[in-house]
Amino acid sequence: MNKCISYSHQSIYKDDINAVVKVLKSDFITQGPEIKCFENALCRYTGAKYAVCVSSGTAALHVACLAAGIDKGAEVITSPLTFAASANCILYCGGRPVFADVCKDMANIDPKEIIRNITKKTKAVIPVHFAGHPCDLDKIQQIANKNKLIVIEDAAHALGAEYKNTKIGACKYSDMAIFSFHPAKSLTTGEGGAVLTNRKDLYEKLLIFRNHGITKDSDKLLDKKMQACDWYYEMQELGFNYRMTDIQAALGTSQLNKLNKFIKKRREIAKIYNKSFRDQHYFKIPSEGKYAYSAYHLYPIKLKDKFKNRKKDIFHEMRMKGLGVQVHYIPVYLHPYYKKLGFRKGLCPNAESYYDREISIPIYPALKDAQIRYVINSVFKIFKETD
Repeated sequence: MNKCISYSHQSIYKDDINAVVKVLKSDFITQGPEIKCFENALCRYTGAKYAVCVSSGTAALHVACLAAGIDKGAEVITSPLTFAASANCILYCGGRPVFADVCKDMANIDPKEIIRNITKKTKAVIPVHFAGHPCDLDKIQQIANKNKLIVIEDAAHALGAEYKNTKIGACKYSDMAIFSFHPAKSLTTGEGGAVLTNRKDLYEKLLIFRNHGITKDSDKLLDKKMQACDWYYEMQELGFNYRMTDIQAALGTSQLNKLNKFIKKRREIAKIYNKSFRDQHYFKIPSEGKYAYSAYHLYPIKLKDKFKNRKKDIFHEMRMKGLGVQVHYIPVYLHPYYKKLGFRKGLCPNAESYYDREISIPIYPALKDAQIRYVINSVFKIFKETD
C-alpha cells in the first residue's frame, strides 16, 4: 500500500457532482431553493419537524445555544471527550462549560455524572454521540425534565444512527440536535451543519440567529406600519452570517440519498474488524449498546494496560505503515485555553484514561477489501512486534 489510508474520507459520486454543477448553472448559488429542499429531506429522514441548515457543525452548536437562551452566568454540562466546538459554543454565548465524565466502558457522557454536576446555574446539557454511538438519551431526558434543562444533542458523528429504533435527529428525547457535514462525517457538504428540532419557538429563533439576527417576515416585524413594504427588514437580534449555500445544500441532498448505503458499509467494516480483533490481548474493540444502532463514524480501539504506555510508538508505527490513524480526543479542558479558565487535569478520570489509550483506525464507505485486510494485518504486525 503506497497511499496513506486515512481514518475517514468523503465519498463523492457522479450524481453529487452533477447536482452541484446544476446549481452553478442556475440563478441561485448562495441563498436559493436547494437549502429548503435539503432541510425538508433531513426532516423526512430523521422524523424531526424542523431543520435549519448552517455553515458548519460549530455554527449549528452556536445557534442552538443562542436559541436555548444560554448567556452570561449560565452553566451547560457537556462531555470532555469531544472536539473543542462542543464546549466552545457555550463560551461564545458567555456561559461556562461544565465537564461531566464519560462511562468507563464507553466514551459517551455518564448520566450519573450529569446529575452530580447540576447546580442552580445549570441551564442545558449537550450530550455528544461519540464515534456515532448514541448516548443513553432516555436517561438524559429524564434528568433534564426533572431539573428543567434543555437538551441539545451533539450528533455531529451520528447522522444515520438510531436510539431505541428512533433516528438520531428526530429529537424525541431532546429539544434540539445538531449535525456536521464535514468531509469526515456520514455525509458531506464540504463544510456545513444543521440544527433539527420539533419546537416551533426554537425553530424561529434558529432562523433569525443564522441570518445576522435579521427577519423579513412581515408577521414578525416590530414596526407594523412597514409590513406592506417589500424592501423592509429588521435586525432584531445580534445574529451571525451562518447561512449555507445552495451549492452545499444540493450536494447534501444528493449525499443524503446514499446515506443508508454509507452507514451499511461502515457497519460491515466494523463487523469485519470486530471478528478479526476479537479475543486478542492488545486492545479492546468498541462495543454497541442494546439500545443503539451505531453510525460508526469512528472505529476507536482502546489499548490494554500492557500497551498503554507505548501508545506514541504504536501510533507512529501505524502512520509509518500508511495507516492515517488519529486520536479522539484530547479532553477539552486539557487544552491551554481551558487551563487559563481554571480547568485542571484529573477533572474527569475516565475521559483522561480513554484518551491515554485510544487510537482511531480507518473506517469509511470507500474502503476496499484489500485496504481493510491491509489495516488488519498491519495492526496485528505492529502489536506483535511491540509485544
